[in-house]
Amino acid sequence: MKLDGPPRRIALVTDFGNGPYTGQMHLALSALAEGVSIVSLVSDLVPFRPDLAGFLLPGLMQRMPSPTLYLCVVDPGVGSAREVLAARVGDDWLLGPDNGLLVPSIRREPGAQVYRVRWRPETLSDSFHGRDLFAPIAAMMTGGELPDALLVDLADLHGADWPMMLSKVCYVDAYGNLISGLWADAIPRHTRFEIDGFELGFARTFCEVSPGTPFWYQNAFGLLEIAANQTRADRLLALAPGHALPF
Repeated sequence: MKLDGPPRRIALVTDFGNGPYTGQMHLALSALAEGVSIVSLVSDLVPFRPDLAGFLLPGLMQRMPSPTLYLCVVDPGVGSAREVLAARVGDDWLLGPDNGLLVPSIRREPGAQVYRVRWRPETLSDSFHGRDLFAPIAAMMTGGELPDALLVDLADLHGADWPMMLSKVCYVDAYGNLISGLWADAIPRHTRFEIDGFELGFARTFCEVSPGTPFWYQNAFGLLEIAANQTRADRLLALAPGHALPF
């Protein structure tokens, strides 16, 4: 299948962490998609949690350049019969496993088109599909070709029954700030809630509260984030990825 307006760059979105896996992805893609910009957007997503990564991903895509291919690998089902998906969302593309990871981003684009990719390479390891399967497909897509793909309905995808937002901690950044799967615009600014004995209200930014004070705000991705001025909110509030939030 020929792509109209193929992606010009590849953004890697993974739970690989530090180690050789992101590096091997970069190296493989540099040969397969020579001349295409490859950026590791995030490599420390919560391991084995496509649900948490999925609700963070739409925020990560905000204000980013198009057309970009987001190559997303949070894939605890690697080596199983799980399918491979490619989706056009606006001017961008998503590529990843059919485990719910792509669903929140697909649903935000009313005209999204979703495909099951049936192409497989001659040699495929059992445990590193990021390098052996997703990277070659991504390279072909930047070249204007989506190989052996079948259009499917959103309702047929794993995770199609997930909520529109996720009231959980999806990611903790290097400062201990807690990023949720909630769009901040959906929460009234007067909302206050209690966590671990602290009452949190809205503040526009860190300098509007005293040092050590926890609060919630709309972060640069548009998501609701819980932070504490000059303090790690995760330790202060005893919260970690996957913890539910009181909304």
